Amino acid sequence: MSDPTPPTKDELKAAFKAFKKRLKLTRLDQESKMTRRPTTTGQPSDVVGILPPDQFRQEIWDELVKQGKLKRDKRGFYEIVSES
Repeated sequence: MSDPTPPTKDELKAAFKAFKKRLKLTRLDQESKMTRRPTTTGQPSDVVGILPPDQFRQEIWDELVKQGKLKRDKRGFYEIVSES
């Protein structure tokens, strides 16, 4: 059963920070696997969405979507909304 208390600002901030860090690490991991050589070709990663870190409640991710910071697709992946 989910926790009925709304997420705090600190929880939202920590979750968003953890999301950005996991996305960055996922992109770096993909970039390092693009070639068999120890150095990469400099090609950017095409990863735009990831599953959010599971140490945070679903209500936190829902609130970040509601605030317009993240966008969710039909498969449960989230991506950062561009600020352009």
